Amino acid sequence: MKTQDLIKYIEDGKLNDTLLDIYLDEKKLAYQTDRYIQAIKSYEKLYRSSANYNDDVIIINAPGRTEVGGNHTDHQHGHVLTASINLDTIAIVAPNPSTVNVQSEGYKMISFGIDDISRDSSQKGTTLSLVKGVIAGAQMRGFEIGGFDAYITSEVLGGSGLSSSAAFETVIGNIISSLYNEDKIDDITIATIGQYAENIYFGKPCGLMDQMACSIGSLCHIDFKIAGTPKIEKLDLDINAAGYSLCITDTKGSHSGLTSEYAAVPKEMMAVAAEFRKAALADVPESQVIKAIPSLRQKLGDRAVLRALHFYEENKRVIKEVDALKSNDFTTFLETIKASGDSSFKFLQNVYTGQDIQHQNISIALCISEIVLGSDGGACRVHGGGFAGTIQAFVRNDKVEEYKKALDNVFGEGACVVLKIRKYGGMKIDI
Repeated sequence: MKTQDLIKYIEDGKLNDTLLDIYLDEKKLAYQTDRYIQAIKSYEKLYRSSANYNDDVIIINAPGRTEVGGNHTDHQHGHVLTASINLDTIAIVAPNPSTVNVQSEGYKMISFGIDDISRDSSQKGTTLSLVKGVIAGAQMRGFEIGGFDAYITSEVLGGSGLSSSAAFETVIGNIISSLYNEDKIDDITIATIGQYAENIYFGKPCGLMDQMACSIGSLCHIDFKIAGTPKIEKLDLDINAAGYSLCITDTKGSHSGLTSEYAAVPKEMMAVAAEFRKAALADVPESQVIKAIPSLRQKLGDRAVLRALHFYEENKRVIKEVDALKSNDFTTFLETIKASGDSSFKFLQNVYTGQDIQHQNISIALCISEIVLGSDGGACRVHGGGFAGTIQAFVRNDKVEEYKKALDNVFGEGACVVLKIRKYGGMKIDI
């Protein structure tokens, strides 16, 4: 649809039902309507003077994600419980004959020829590497590729632990799918391409959980046992009906210089697996690891052993969480969430970094959370990769305002947000 026609379409309220279906919050309808209109106007302003300007655009949308269960289990081919959320990244995009232009709100324009998608080690850790990596990953799998002009705006803040990079990768993957492959690249393939971009081009050794959650949507139990063919089970969870709200707090800790900390987690787990000539811990029985603890401690150190044991117990907790949700046993679900948080703090040890013990943002957030939540319901835990970023909490509805006020008091206004689980992953908005 032409940009001016699309703006009028949205102004006339014709997108309202779709927006409510995506964001699940009528209070945010006016905000989202204005957000989409402003994104289209920004696209026009940015590209109107271009010789290849195309005002016939599409809208691509991909959510952030929250990790409900399974802290650092995906890269060991374990189980995770993850959900897409109603904070997202949107792109206004049109095809370009030969060039890729990506303008993310607040950042410099990325531009390169569509024939320039080879990996360049000097570009590691940049958004440019992610864009090239997704396009190259799509081409490697036999899909058509081409240039495009895109304006992108995101509510999924970088470093917030809600997977801004995976949401971005999912947007780029869906752009390629929609513009050049008739929307035929499936969600799992888009997720796998996103992981390829992050691992090979960006240089971060992440698992597949983030990309899967952003691409597939909903609340999902994912079993990564068989590499390349994850088993997915979508679940229903009405948190509000259970009397709780899902809160995420950005503790404003810096991720700068922490890549080695993140990388050490899978590296140490894999080192334990390697002692049994296996690539991942999912292929090694827990009993064998426990039996070999004396030699493993001597050879690999205590932290590697503790992280391996966390993996096995966390895997069991995910199954317990899934079973609890299926039987509407929210009490057991919350108890298991709390146990997951305790294990991450004590055994996985990803709540703060030993490189800087003076700054323990997540520890402070967890402590305040436990004080407010008390012993009469609710649970909190480190969220995502850890070391900096966010915590997750399930808070009784009658305590949400008190909880939010307490966390905002420490980390700043708006640090704590109440999220909803949305049912859609990466998508083209149908007009």
